[in-house]
Order: sequence, then C-alpha cells, then structure tokens
Amino acid sequence: MFMLDRVAMTAAVTENEVMDTLEEAFRLFEAGDFYMPDRISVVQGNDTLLYMPCFAGDYFGTKLLTLFPENQAKGFPYIHGLYILHRRDNGEIIAQMDGSFLTALRTGAAGGIGMRHFSREDTRSAGIVGCGTQGFQQALTVCKVRPIEDLYLFDAHNKDMAGWAARLSARLHNPKPRIHICNRVEELLEGSEIVVTATTSMTPVLPDDPALLGGKLFVAIGSYKPNMRELPPALWQVTDATITELPYAIEESGDLSQPIEEGWLRERHIQYTGRLIFGNDKPVPGNGRSVLYKSVGMGLFDLMAAKLIYEKLSK
Repeated sequence: MFMLDRVAMTAAVTENEVMDTLEEAFRLFEAGDFYMPDRISVVQGNDTLLYMPCFAGDYFGTKLLTLFPENQAKGFPYIHGLYILHRRDNGEIIAQMDGSFLTALRTGAAGGIGMRHFSREDTRSAGIVGCGTQGFQQALTVCKVRPIEDLYLFDAHNKDMAGWAARLSARLHNPKPRIHICNRVEELLEGSEIVVTATTSMTPVLPDDPALLGGKLFVAIGSYKPNMRELPPALWQVTDATITELPYAIEESGDLSQPIEEGWLRERHIQYTGRLIFGNDKPVPGNGRSVLYKSVGMGLFDLMAAKLIYEKLSK
C-alpha cells in the first residue's frame, strides 16, 4: 500500500495532467458512468466534517476532510484530510494520500478547466483574491493555462504576502509573470482579466460596483456552504453566463443559492460544465460582459486525481 504525502504527489503529476484527468471526469459524469452519493456534511458550530465517497471504473475512494475556519488564527491549516483509494473488485486499500493536498490539487485543476474553456486565449493578466493554500494552487494553474504576464494578489488578512509571492515565483517556470501585491481589491480588479476568489468569507470579497466587474472571467472557489458568499450583487448586472459543475452546487453554495433567492439569477439560466466543454459554443468574456465559473468540486474529481497519481507512481 502506498502512503503518499504532498511531496510525492507533487512530483508524480503536473497541473496539466490533472486538468486533463478532470476533463475525463466530466465525460464520465455526463455519461453517468460512476456512482457518487451526495457528500455527507457534519457541522458542529463553525467547523465542518466532509465525507465524500465515489466509485468509477476499477477503483473507489473516500475522502475525509475537516474544515476549521478558526485554525488560521491559531497557526494551523484550515483543512486537514485523508484520501483512501481502493480496488473496486475486492475492496483492497491500495493507497492513502494527503486529502487536504489532493483537494488543493484537484480544485486548482477544476478552476483550470474554467480558465481553459471560458477565458479568452489572449488573456495576459489574472488576480487571486485569498492567498492561502487554494489561492496558491489557482495561481500555479492560471499560469499554466494562459501566458500570464501580470499576476495580482490580494488577501484581506495581514499575512506575509512577500514570502507567499516568493514561494509562488519559485514554483513558476519561465516566462514568469510580474507579481503585484495589492493593498486594495479594486487595484486587483482594475488589472485582471481572470479573477479567482479563494476565500472562506461569509460576505462578498469584491466591491459592489459593476464598473469594476465587467469583461472578466470570475472563477469562484470558496463558498461551499449556503451561508458563505464571495460575490457581490452587482456581478449579476454584468454577467452573461453562470456555469457550475452539477445541480447540487445550487443547494450547496451561497454564491448560487443566495442570488437565486434574491431574484438576481434564475436557476434555469445556470449552465453545466460538462455540457459546455465538449461543445463548440463556449461563453467567454467580452464587450464589458463577464462570465462566472463557480466550482464546488465533487468526489469524482478526487477519485480521478487519486487514480492518476497512483497509476503514475505504480508503473
């Protein structure tokens, strides 16, 4: 049995390989060739335990995650997790992996799917709002997907952004983008064509100003509960397409459920990733109009990413 930490997992696969694997996951999803129960969520106060099983092909797997928002103030990671990969035919455990890093890896790739298909190919700038573990992975991904020349960073907490940016720069390959650490999120919006939000906020992290929100691809990664929200009401004034991965996302994410409740978004207008990425008519930003890609993830992503890592290392 493999016991894999993030060092081994990082060495095993590239961001592009994980994105390719997630596109295969979308093929399986659209074909219905998998079994994935709704994720089980146990909430105790502000803390959450997630249990995510999934079966597909020759494997099945289960991810266990704890999400403790107050950990950041205590100096601990926000997410702890474990992923267990099994053979489908006999249930044998064949690998255990760092579940929190698998989450970061596949969520970075899920954001990358949105960037690959719903941003303009001539995109040269991007911004990351929320510079934690997931923001780091999204920054790596956007620089793989598009030839980013300017990368803007903003975090509402007073952390050592210079150190974070230096670690990011060390992971990026030539040509490296110019990295701008922003004191105001408005500065990030003014410079960015792709905007990624990767926070645990309960209230919008972007200004409620349509003049700053038009003509961009927004990739919203946070908001995994109905009471969590990263996006402001004004975004719906300038957004022509809202895309997510599966219908359950509408119940799970406050960035979808709350706008529907308020009447800014109609459920029938939400489009689904798997139906778009294999077609020819893909919405992209332009003429002052934006596209929103809201990612919530699913157990099938974890299983396919874990399968990729396992098969690469077991050759």
